[in-house]
Amino acid sequence: MISRRDAPQWMKEGGRTLTRTAGRLSSGIRMLPEFLLVGTQRGGTTSLFRALAGHPDVAQPNLHKGVHYFDVNYGRGQEWYRGHFPVRRGSRLAFESAGYYMHHPLAPDRIAADLPGVKLLVLLREPVERAYSAHKHEVARGFETETSFERALDLEPERLAGEVERIKAEPGYVSYSHRHHSYLDRGHYADQLQVLFDLFGRDRVHVAFAEDFFSEPEPCFDGIVDFLDLPRWRPATFERHNARPGSPLSEALQTRLADYFAPHDARLTALLGEVPPWRR
Repeated sequence: MISRRDAPQWMKEGGRTLTRTAGRLSSGIRMLPEFLLVGTQRGGTTSLFRALAGHPDVAQPNLHKGVHYFDVNYGRGQEWYRGHFPVRRGSRLAFESAGYYMHHPLAPDRIAADLPGVKLLVLLREPVERAYSAHKHEVARGFETETSFERALDLEPERLAGEVERIKAEPGYVSYSHRHHSYLDRGHYADQLQVLFDLFGRDRVHVAFAEDFFSEPEPCFDGIVDFLDLPRWRPATFERHNARPGSPLSEALQTRLADYFAPHDARLTALLGEVPPWRR
């Protein structure tokens, strides 16, 4: 039997169409997420998603790890969103992962309005490496035409100019550059976390670090499971997914970016009451 991952593209697309149609028709008996993995992009979220998806009391979306409803598909309506999740069964908790939710200007408010009581997971990564990884990722997927990372950083202010204001003024607008070219801006973690804390309260937002998750996954994962009030459980192995190898950054660029993020990391330290691993 062909697995879903190995199936040809035409078969995958046909299956997704049928699943979405069936999901919309039966949306009334389907689950809505009780927790979301909201970021950050290129921060280890795929690895954490797959570890959590194996928990016997957790249900993942039917098609993709992330539905991207609260950022770029909100106009489709909640019936469409609910159609992506399994039929309610037992006490399982549904969830999804979308790394853009934390960064999108409207997504946190939408989540708070539509999913009262939802819990949020945030996985942060050293912002210089995150930005570099994001650039390699966007180039590989064809969303970034500037293959020089340094040149892409120089272009970022011009590309993002006015985009947040337009997203807020036109809720249906999807900003290509804000989604795909926010290399430095996504690393302003304290700004994004403050929005989440203000909307949801600190007790409903759990912040972890990719460096801790990949170096000592067991205690990091246990803390997440406890936060979700799930029974203790661990996967057989913790695997790393979607890593993108590349040549190391030049010392000059590494220093430039570390200096750029220093005040943002200081704000993050003050907000969380702990020093992130990349500054310890």
